[in-house]
Amino acid sequence: MKATLIRSLNDPKQLEELYRKDKLSFTQAFNELDASQKDQQYFIFWNTRLNYKEKKSIIIDRKEILCIIILAIVAGIVANISNLPGVEKELFFTRNTAFLIFPFISAYFIWKQKLSFKKKIIIGGAIAVLALYLNCLPNNSKSSSIQLIYIHLPILLWSILGYAYLGNDFFNKEKRINYLKYNGDLLIMSGVLLLSCILFTLITFGLFELIGIKIEQFYMQHIAIWAIGAIPILATYLIYNNPNLTNWISPLIAKIFTPLVFMNLLIYLSALIYMGKYPFNDRNLLLINNLLLVAVLALIFFSIVEKGKNKNQFFTSILLLGLSFLTICINIIALSAILFRLWTWGITPNRVVVLGSNVLVFINLIIVFIALIKVIRKKEALVKVQDCIASYLPIYAAWAGFVVLLLPLLFAWR
Repeated sequence: MKATLIRSLNDPKQLEELYRKDKLSFTQAFNELDASQKDQQYFIFWNTRLNYKEKKSIIIDRKEILCIIILAIVAGIVANISNLPGVEKELFFTRNTAFLIFPFISAYFIWKQKLSFKKKIIIGGAIAVLALYLNCLPNNSKSSSIQLIYIHLPILLWSILGYAYLGNDFFNKEKRINYLKYNGDLLIMSGVLLLSCILFTLITFGLFELIGIKIEQFYMQHIAIWAIGAIPILATYLIYNNPNLTNWISPLIAKIFTPLVFMNLLIYLSALIYMGKYPFNDRNLLLINNLLLVAVLALIFFSIVEKGKNKNQFFTSILLLGLSFLTICINIIALSAILFRLWTWGITPNRVVVLGSNVLVFINLIIVFIALIKVIRKKEALVKVQDCIASYLPIYAAWAGFVVLLLPLLFAWR
């Protein structure tokens, strides 16, 4: 390598090819060059490139650490309300699990971004009203309206969290895209922390089992419960202060699964048409279709967000266009099934919500599909598609607000 390197010293292209072919050997050979070469411009450039060491300064903000600890403790105290006498645990967690997560992350961003007093009042007031509203609902497990509230409340709280994240840049589309990225990173980091907690829990159970002490019930009831709110808060802190910690995982996941999901949907749609098993009378198949649409839409979102930085966008755009088209076809089938059930068996809260959700997803997919066509034709960046995603987020928030606050009144809490 050293001899080849010396022969290529005046050929920048050849040097770059040698470097990319075997970076380790290139670096070792370069560092063995004679001292007489050190005054040359190419030596200064490559020496800086190969041997540059970034100065890493770990600055721990004690106030921020204290904020994280306080939020985790308060979230744990709220979770322990379920252990009070007279509190029905299942009902408590059904109604309040989302309140153990989103409000405390919102509080972190309020503190971190130093939001104005007005915004603090808006966010805090909205969360307080929703918490009071939800916990004053009648305990009626047969009410579809109330069950729909439980399902859509996390989406509404997620929207409030987004408002806190955006801070003073509410209309900044780029920051909305960053919010989507943050959510992907949050899921990954929270998953890692959760797996670590599970491993720690299993080790703890095993250790106490060796000495004949059964601590499972006490541990889960009084110790593990603190992790519900603490894990997302800690994950948010790690992501916010170490942006390179997880931001490479989302592109990798998107790169691997986008073509796989495309092939999967193509085969699924072909089999659906061939077998003629349409979800008109099968409610479970219809529900699976709806979940599939949400999952595919999320994959498209994250793929577009991550691939927007890629200069070679043509293949990515074609693949995402095909994925969007297949998803639209499946959504048309799902919408026709929902309309069939609505026409045949009448209007119910569940059918209205499923129809409304599918229409929202369908419109969003159409917008993404058209934007991708424009990107392919004009060979532009995926910025327009990102803007489509960012602009549509408040619509989902408004829909969640409608289901939580207005739909139960329209159907008299049925």
